Amino acid sequence: MRITHMTRFLKLFIVTVVLGAAGLWLMADTPPAKPKFANYTEKIAGPEDTSVEFEMIAIPGGTFMMGSPNSEKGRKPDEGPQHPVAVKPFWMAKYEVAWEEYDLFQEEMGVESPEENDKRLKENADAVTGPTPPYVDKNYGHKHGGHPALCMTHHAAMEFCRWLSKKTGKTYRLPTEAEWEYAARAGSKSAYFFGDDPSKLDEYAWYKKNSATEVKINGTTHKVGSKKPNPFGLHDMYGNVMEWCIDHYEKDYYSKFPADKPTFSPVLLPTAKRWSHVARGGSWSDDADALRSAARRPSDPSWMQHDPQEPKSIWWLTKFDVIGFRVVRALDEQENLRGLRSKVTRESE
Repeated sequence: MRITHMTRFLKLFIVTVVLGAAGLWLMADTPPAKPKFANYTEKIAGPEDTSVEFEMIAIPGGTFMMGSPNSEKGRKPDEGPQHPVAVKPFWMAKYEVAWEEYDLFQEEMGVESPEENDKRLKENADAVTGPTPPYVDKNYGHKHGGHPALCMTHHAAMEFCRWLSKKTGKTYRLPTEAEWEYAARAGSKSAYFFGDDPSKLDEYAWYKKNSATEVKINGTTHKVGSKKPNPFGLHDMYGNVMEWCIDHYEKDYYSKFPADKPTFSPVLLPTAKRWSHVARGGSWSDDADALRSAARRPSDPSWMQHDPQEPKSIWWLTKFDVIGFRVVRALDEQENLRGLRSKVTRESE
């Protein structure tokens, strides 16, 4: 009987060990579950139990023709040649980043001098840095509450995304140029997502023709989301403020891609140089041609020529009150964008 009991014990022990090992194997080899792919609302905690919310729209992946055909009115050479591009599913902010969101970043991470950011990075190389005080009024005379944040550099927008990621536990970043155009087109092949007739822009965008007010007779920003959305449910993809993409800008970039098969998730990674990066969508001060889905705009040093500092600020564009951004979040991030951060420093040219 003792032998029988011992045999049973050994069998039970062996089964337990095997099952435990199998469980560990499954835990080690089973990838983490992907988040549910649906629209959601993100909340950013602020001081004294306050918070700011913004909505994220689920954009299904797909293939589209990036760039514009030679026949498109207003087309520029850097929009071609057209080429097929495939993008993965991602979320994109329903609205451009408004001042309420950017103010939290500035209040929490802002510094009085560049040396404070240097100290942060010396203590922790992965630290998020924050904006120094702007030399001029950051609103540039535009309204604040509910309006899109503006005048920030590409570097500042990227650091905002890193701050937001740490605050929420989700990875946010700027959209790639391909993701931005795919989202703006929303399945369309025309100059605008509603067709080729720019007279319909009044329904969807604030631009040079309609952005003036009694106070700002030459035009101004307007509250985000006050115009109709595109078919994906995204507001202000055209006009209000043009939007930063993560990409470095090259005029002939599209010539590198094949015309007979899709390029998957292309991105021209930003470098340590300040110039140039891609801006999309046009703004409240632009003509209709600049708002086309394929229109590209490179940043340039004139955007900060009013800054008297040397070296000039890496946070604020003192002569460009038409630039802002919106954030995206990948469902399954591509390898070359994981952990990406701005390489721009005060010494960058």
